Amino acid sequence: MDLKTETSSNGWMPHISLGKLHKMAAELRLLGRLILCLLNGMLVFVTNSLARFLGSSLVRNHFHLVLSALVLFGPGLSLCVSKYSIFSNRNHYLYRKFLLSTWGWTSSFIGSFIFLFSFSACRSLSLSLRHLSRIGFVGFLWWSCRRVLALLENAAGTCYEPVAAAQSEALVQGPGSSGQSLLLLHEDQTKASCLKSGMVWRGYEVSDDALILCLCCLLLVEEMSVFGPNLARAKPLQMSVGAPLRIIFLLCVFLLTLWMFLLLCLLAHFPEFPSQQLGGALGYLGWRGLYQGWYRLTPSWGRPGLPGVGLLIDTDKHPQSYYTMQ
Repeated sequence: MDLKTETSSNGWMPHISLGKLHKMAAELRLLGRLILCLLNGMLVFVTNSLARFLGSSLVRNHFHLVLSALVLFGPGLSLCVSKYSIFSNRNHYLYRKFLLSTWGWTSSFIGSFIFLFSFSACRSLSLSLRHLSRIGFVGFLWWSCRRVLALLENAAGTCYEPVAAAQSEALVQGPGSSGQSLLLLHEDQTKASCLKSGMVWRGYEVSDDALILCLCCLLLVEEMSVFGPNLARAKPLQMSVGAPLRIIFLLCVFLLTLWMFLLLCLLAHFPEFPSQQLGGALGYLGWRGLYQGWYRLTPSWGRPGLPGVGLLIDTDKHPQSYYTMQ
């Protein structure tokens, strides 16, 4: 049976066959399936390759050394970069949208990965939440570091108000006073209120940006390194890893790459020695204390354990097999 459509302009009556429509729909479905299979194959290949790389002993045992070398020698790149580069502008989009909310992006992405990975491996909500609590401990560490560093900076620093040369001549009379500016001391001022008032803050400080970037990079590598052993375990058991988990894993890898790039940009375009090195050292010590100390204790509530403990068969038998002591 044919469908007939009539146009009022010229009376043309084309005949559209239902058989042709079904054939076209079948071809489109076949093409869509082919495209989905191709994309899924690419997703599996890329995630498997990245998981094997991040799960290798070379990365797990030496990534912190690479990050330390980057923080120590990265400021030397300031001699090579151009001051007219788009990344030499502190108001660049990447700095405003990502650097100011580094922990928010990291906790959202890696938290989703940990929960999906844990729940798909054990189907236990309590165990998944226990593994997810590792992010809560890191977040509390970051919040505590910010509070303590702010208190130390306020105690060790001083707020000054610049005075113009004309005003300084009126305040100070004597030989050699002409053309020199004064700094009026303002006591009982915090760093935030001082800078907000447009005054000058002088004192020792630790780079928050370097601290959180280093901490998040180490956190991402530590949490994602368990994905490779999970794929190796699922293959002989003929278990498939879902596409949502692979996509979130890719997003976490992208986030790790972005944080490394932003850290390199900060060190090269805005070197602050030794503020950035102190921040990187504190980030390293925080990771060391949690992942090489607290998380290695017997898992329980309040002690979430290392990534993969209680989820992977091999890690249950040999808890240290995937996480060699540094």
